[in-house]
Amino acid sequence: MKYMITWKVPPEHYKAGLKRFLKTGGPPPKGLKSLGRWHAAGSTTGWHLVEGSDSALMEHAAEWAELLELQIAPVVDDEVAAAVAKKLYGK
Repeated sequence: MKYMITWKVPPEHYKAGLKRFLKTGGPPPKGLKSLGRWHAAGSTTGWHLVEGSDSALMEHAAEWAELLELQIAPVVDDEVAAAVAKKLYGK
């Protein structure tokens, strides 16, 4: 399953979050593949698209939960969305 992780760094954790990211690179754990990561310029918000198991996703979230506010949503691509729409609403 693919998941979009949206993060926001609270001001009080900004320096600690940056230091950890610079030191580790923020890699996902085994069982979770990074498909892309984006940072909003001039902001404390970003997005990380990952694919993998629920347990690896939970591990990754737990690794950053003390520093980041996280929102996680399962996502599908256009091909999957179109197939479902076609099934439900026809041609």
